[in-house]
Amino acid sequence: MSTSLRLALLAPLLFAAVAACSPQVQDQIAREAARSTVARVVTQQLPGVPVQPAIDCVIDNATAAQIYALGADTLGGPTQSSVEIVAQIASQPQTVQCLATRGLPALMQGQTAGRAG
Repeated sequence: MSTSLRLALLAPLLFAAVAACSPQVQDQIAREAARSTVARVVTQQLPGVPVQPAIDCVIDNATAAQIYALGADTLGGPTQSSVEIVAQIASQPQTVQCLATRGLPALMQGQTAGRAG
């Protein structure tokens, strides 16, 4: 069975399962899914940037709509839209401040892309 066919069959089941959860659980699931997409985007688009601090800063400064859009891209992988959303979030002043506060120390300690934890 092809990957796209599996995704097409599993996606409705996954969304139905998430819909049955409490709002807090839904938010947690969406954030974890979005983290996966953000990690891939950061690793691909920003080589050398500390992955974990960048993920945290992007997720912490994303709107609910952005979280859900990034979470939806977890199944098929990052899209151009994912890259654009991450870039929008990363360019916000509060995200830049977060990256300077969290990312710069990690960069100075040698925690670069590819080492997400």
